[in-house]
Amino acid sequence: MAGVGPISQDWEPVVIRKKAPNAAAKKDEKAVNAARRSGAEIETLRKSTAGSNKAASSSTSLNTRKLDEETETLAHERVPSELKKNIMKARMDKKLTQAQLAQLINEKPQVIQEYESGKAIPNQQIIIKLERVLGAKLRGKK
Repeated sequence: MAGVGPISQDWEPVVIRKKAPNAAAKKDEKAVNAARRSGAEIETLRKSTAGSNKAASSSTSLNTRKLDEETETLAHERVPSELKKNIMKARMDKKLTQAQLAQLINEKPQVIQEYESGKAIPNQQIIIKLERVLGAKLRGKK
């Protein structure tokens, strides 16, 4: 290491500049303006839905009208009272809380609560998991 002088580095600033985002658009605009000044005939095209939501709004008005004309009241299917009673009974027989049962079937405790209160929309996969964990047939004839 003897004889080696102090190491010096030459740090010079490096400047990186981005190109202007609309450079091409400005060139086109300049060319159009120059052509206008010279009196040349210019043909311009406008996209029909450029910068607006016209295409989306026309389809929504049709859907809105259909909804307004609809007279049938629609509701989600709910858990039948027989099913919710069967779930509660089977859970009590196994001495499980709603939270413990939910953990066993890898669902949130709120799901079990909704099934037992009858507010849930029935999901066959969840019912099958419940039947497997509880060891009881919850739907249909026993």
